[in-house]
Amino acid sequence: MDYPASGLKNEEPYDADVIKTMHLMSRISKRLEMANTSDPGGSNPSLQNYAITASAVKLASLGLITCISLLGNTVLSVLVLKDSSLHKAPYYFLLDLCVADIIRSAVCFPFVMISINSGSVWSYSIISCKIIAFMAVLFCFHIAFLLFCVSVTRYMAIAHHRFYSKRMTLWTCVAVICMVWTLSVAMAFPPVFDVGTYKFIREEEQCIFEHRYVKANDTLGFMLMLAVIVATTHVVYVKMLCFVYDHRKMKPAQLVPAISQNWTFHGPGATGQAAANWIAGFGRGPTPPTLVGIRQASHNANRRLLVLDEFKMEKRIGKMYYMITLAFLLFWAPYIVSCYIRVFVKGNALPQVYLTAAVWLTFAQAGANPIICFIFNKELRMRFRACLPCCLTTQTPMEPYCVI
Repeated sequence: MDYPASGLKNEEPYDADVIKTMHLMSRISKRLEMANTSDPGGSNPSLQNYAITASAVKLASLGLITCISLLGNTVLSVLVLKDSSLHKAPYYFLLDLCVADIIRSAVCFPFVMISINSGSVWSYSIISCKIIAFMAVLFCFHIAFLLFCVSVTRYMAIAHHRFYSKRMTLWTCVAVICMVWTLSVAMAFPPVFDVGTYKFIREEEQCIFEHRYVKANDTLGFMLMLAVIVATTHVVYVKMLCFVYDHRKMKPAQLVPAISQNWTFHGPGATGQAAANWIAGFGRGPTPPTLVGIRQASHNANRRLLVLDEFKMEKRIGKMYYMITLAFLLFWAPYIVSCYIRVFVKGNALPQVYLTAAVWLTFAQAGANPIICFIFNKELRMRFRACLPCCLTTQTPMEPYCVI
């Protein structure tokens, strides 16, 4: 059957239009499929309700962590600054730790809450994302380096007390704190200039390191350094524990004064005992005849002996700092494990629930330190109760703590 020439001419443009329409419809269907994949709750009401509930839980939990961190660290900082008996080396380091947690809670956490409220999207510039990521990594390395330095000072306070009492002054603490901040900046600052290292990670709801596969990864060294610091800190505490165990039968010196109003001692060595008590600061009444002209030692003078009460105080402070170190390890361990999995396992997709829980545990670490301090430090509890108006009438006098 023959067709007219005019029919053949009109059929070609008709087929071209159909092909273009089919391509256009294919592109539209692919975009709709991608949109449904990125937002699974858009077509399923139950998934959408689940996403809304999850965001609400994240916001509520992070808001609670932020409030606890700001309140607890602020109270602890004011207590250390206000009470002159706490102006000692261990509490200078604790003050620096509290200030770092306050800045982290006040600066970094609100941006995480804003990103959650915006649908896991970073609404600000790339530079601001790098700044927030830099601060998050800075505070992480800061607490790791600081806890390591504190562990060394705790070991010195127990094992080399004479050297510790002479060298651990205010300016020594300031120098150690400045060194810790310098090392932290040195660890956190280089990735700022590396393209793609600091970026917003949607699965974590924050700006942080992008942990890629090991062949295309540049954050492995930072994770290894963090693990080495935490492990070394625990090694120092184990060494201190071994020292205390080896010297468990060597009880610290405990001074038991023999006080007399008229220095009438009788028996062998009576005059020497009276002179020794008077020089140590336990004498009352007139000066012994054999020591006329000798100045009496004040009760607050630095002593070389580590007496029993001070030894117990040093152990309590060491226990408090070790619990802070252990809490840091427990809170950060799930996140560090997830980072290593993403670095060494190619194409591995961690469960979103696990990753979210791991990230939120790192946030909770900022609010846990004040709670640990008040639980494991009796002196801080007594000083805090002394500052409360309701406890002013029932408080009992306490011998000020002296770092020797």
